[in-house]
Amino acid sequence: MSALHKSSFKSFARLFKYSANHKKDFYLGSLYSFLNKLFDIAPEILIGIAIDVVVNQEKSFLAQWGVETPLHQLILLSVLTLAIWGFESLFEYLLLVKWRGLAQSLQHEFRVDAYTHLQKLDMAYFEDRSTGGLVSILNDDINQLERFLNEGMNSLIQVFTAVVLIGAVFFFIAPKIAIFAFLPIPIILAGAFYFQKQAAPLYLEVRDRAGLIGARLANNISGIATIRSFVAEAREAKRVSEDSHNYVESNSKAIKISSRFNPLIRMAVLMGFISTFVMGGMMTLNGELNVGSYGVLVFLTQRLLWPLTGLANTVDLFERAMASADRVLDLLSAKIQLETLKPSVMFNKDMSIDFKNLSFSYANGIPVLKNIDLQVPAGKTVAIVGPTGSGKSTITKLLLRFYQATQGKILLGGLDIETCDPRNLRGQIGVVSQDVFLFHGTIYENISYGAPGATREEVLAAAKKAYADEFIDKLPQGIDTIIGERGQKLSGGQRQRLSIARVILKNPPVLILDEATSAVDNETEAVIQKSLAEISKDRTTIIIAHRLSTVTHADKICVVVNGEIAEEGTHEALLQKGQTYAQLWNLQIRKPELAL
Repeated sequence: MSALHKSSFKSFARLFKYSANHKKDFYLGSLYSFLNKLFDIAPEILIGIAIDVVVNQEKSFLAQWGVETPLHQLILLSVLTLAIWGFESLFEYLLLVKWRGLAQSLQHEFRVDAYTHLQKLDMAYFEDRSTGGLVSILNDDINQLERFLNEGMNSLIQVFTAVVLIGAVFFFIAPKIAIFAFLPIPIILAGAFYFQKQAAPLYLEVRDRAGLIGARLANNISGIATIRSFVAEAREAKRVSEDSHNYVESNSKAIKISSRFNPLIRMAVLMGFISTFVMGGMMTLNGELNVGSYGVLVFLTQRLLWPLTGLANTVDLFERAMASADRVLDLLSAKIQLETLKPSVMFNKDMSIDFKNLSFSYANGIPVLKNIDLQVPAGKTVAIVGPTGSGKSTITKLLLRFYQATQGKILLGGLDIETCDPRNLRGQIGVVSQDVFLFHGTIYENISYGAPGATREEVLAAAKKAYADEFIDKLPQGIDTIIGERGQKLSGGQRQRLSIARVILKNPPVLILDEATSAVDNETEAVIQKSLAEISKDRTTIIIAHRLSTVTHADKICVVVNGEIAEEGTHEALLQKGQTYAQLWNLQIRKPELAL
């Protein structure tokens, strides 16, 4: 695990580099933290001067500067104290506003940038990653960074400032005492670096465990109906408990490491304080140090060393934040292969689609498609059929540029789609698939997703063409009815009709129908087929289907077996050949329950 871990300081450098446009805010926040600490430790110096005034009166330190009477000296100290407290409060306000504002800004930018980048990543990126894990990065990890910027940055800066400023005062007043008072600091820093090295990989494991819990919960909540149907509630609760226990165990290991740091700091602080207390006292008794200076040193020792007891918590917060930063920045640095900006091209209904010598293999090297040569004439309908796993849907995924072909090319209107902007390409292709995805919201919002600028009348017209108005009009709020996450309040056929209405509103020159009616009953299928036939007219259409009865009207049918085109032709011509298509047809017509 540690071999995979990047140094936390390198992680911070990555974070700082990515936040380059906020350098001014970082510098201002650091300045405010420095000035706040400067005015925060000044009262201890004034207390020492006040003791000096009370003890030495006309011979005090202030008397040497022209303020002769003790009363005037005390009045001056009171005015200085008031000013110092005012400036300390001002800079505390400024640092809180600056650091918390920066935390909010970076949290927002990181989340938006990470999500925007995520949307551009190739589909292959998502194959081995869970939705819950990615959500954990976009939410939990970014929130962890926010917590560090809210509190941790200021704490680190002020501890460093205290060491420098108080060290300067110590060496100015009593260099001998300073040496002994500061002896614990190297021990504390060495301990901090040691525990940081020990804890860093553990905190990375903690963030990974948190991602696994998020993935489990997201998966189970979306699959709650399946869990209940298999009476698997107890089993899933046990799995969540195990994941949670693993998270707690990882966290416990990290906490044990960081907790060892605190006693070390406290003992080191005690050594420094005793050194100042005893040596300073002896020097004062021997007349080598005045009482006021001794008071300053004792108070400043407390102000220097005691805050270091909180360094363990700050280091803990820093480690957690840097583990989160690595996960977010690794996501942001994931390479984009296909989703690159290229020239936009407007296609029309007169353009054909040509698949030339097309081959494709997934990352595991197993071939899915082999030397596919297929033409879809402009304005015509071509069906692609074949057994499950034969590669039918992969052909359309390559057309949509979800994946990069291993060999060959796809031409749209004679233009290689690899030279086109993928978003522009997809914007001109409408897809109706078996797995309909609807968003939580109203029917109106889901249909208008196909054309965000469409008017209400256009949305209603699209719903009517998809024969969705038949059930929409019966709903309590009609087209403004909220349908729930993934459209769970609707039946499969109703969801499918909304999907078709969405594509009708989009009005693309190319249409892909991927098993569009395989999950509905015969009556619903008839309605859907009617609407599909309507929108397919004079439009270049590719149909992916198992159920051969839905493609008999196609201008051409291609049979794909084991990633290769076994035969092609019209429905009648393929039946006359008596080969694969005819066998599938006879099997489905004779025994529909065995349909592939």
